[in-house]
Amino acid sequence: MSATTQPSTKSETETKTERLQTYLRERAADGEMYFKSKFISDEVGLSPKEIGALMVKLRESATDLEIEKWSYTSATTWRVELA
Repeated sequence: MSATTQPSTKSETETKTERLQTYLRERAADGEMYFKSKFISDEVGLSPKEIGALMVKLRESATDLEIEKWSYTSATTWRVELA
């Protein structure tokens, strides 16, 4: 017999996106924040590459956050604040 897995209602990407978005909302609650993906990856549980890809998506889809690619010096710095 083979074990079957239950199909999840959310894709893994949606879960990661929600996790990152929640983290950003909490951190930006007191005002704007600046960060590099490599410095928050452990806190969010995502790789810097995953964070970078999700930030591009969130920039266009997250209506409650203002996300701006701030600068690039050895890695992209992102600026985030609540909308």
